[in-house]
Amino acid sequence: MPITTEASRLGTTAYSDVAPLELRPTSSREEIDAVIRAVYRQLLGNDYLMASERLTSAESLLQNRKITVQDFVRQVAKSELYKTKFFYGNFQTRLIELNCKHLLGRAPYDESEVIFHLDLYQTKGYDADIDSYIDSPEYYANFGENIVPFYRDFVTTGIGQRTVGFSRLFQLYRGYANSDRAQISGNLSRLAGELARNTATPIVAPSSGSGNGWAYRPSAKGTAVSSGFGGSAIHGSDRLFRVEVAAVSQPGYPRVRRSNQVFIVPYEDLSNRMQQVLRVGGKIASVTPI
Repeated sequence: MPITTEASRLGTTAYSDVAPLELRPTSSREEIDAVIRAVYRQLLGNDYLMASERLTSAESLLQNRKITVQDFVRQVAKSELYKTKFFYGNFQTRLIELNCKHLLGRAPYDESEVIFHLDLYQTKGYDADIDSYIDSPEYYANFGENIVPFYRDFVTTGIGQRTVGFSRLFQLYRGYANSDRAQISGNLSRLAGELARNTATPIVAPSSGSGNGWAYRPSAKGTAVSSGFGGSAIHGSDRLFRVEVAAVSQPGYPRVRRSNQVFIVPYEDLSNRMQQVLRVGGKIASVTPI
């Protein structure tokens, strides 16, 4: 994908016109270290990695050319580090989405793929399921033994891609600086309903975006606007923002579980309203100009 305004809006500029990172026979120590960092970033979903969490033995083997990048990817994916971040606390369908994203560089293409991995995990266990991604013809065709996996569906390669993969990847990728463990949807599946219906949702730009406000993602239950503060007639402004708020839990709020609340806020009141939400324990999911 060329570096365009669209790439900037979608938050994919960092991946535009960048060649895949490959470990070559002539790679220097610095280049090998860059490969190691790229594997951690890809497989851990840009989550923070402490020095004490690094797989130093596996890193040493790669630095000394005793294993391939593919082997290093396998060791990271089977490590307690990866399991702690993505296996233990997530629903199985969410784990499959993340495995596809981290190991194959794409979102699941259909429900049969999810069912296959669910069954494989149940019958043969976690390690066998991880091997099924890394030893697949798809992995070899795109990454071979020494290319770091990357988000393939941001570009057109013509190798085993489906059109629906582009929009679905944006359900999992929420910006270059975003972490897979820091998204508002938590450990819930992002694609279960879409895969079951065999449909594709419109692309919603990640929260980094182009500076026109944070990108909106609809609530899972389709929350409608619940309140409007003032409006242009009162504040004399034609600049309104749609604010989606989650996780308000303070005295005076219902104890029953409910979907996100949505407010329409004039520009003049936006800062004060956001501060008020944070003071009562709310979490701002999105702010979008309307």
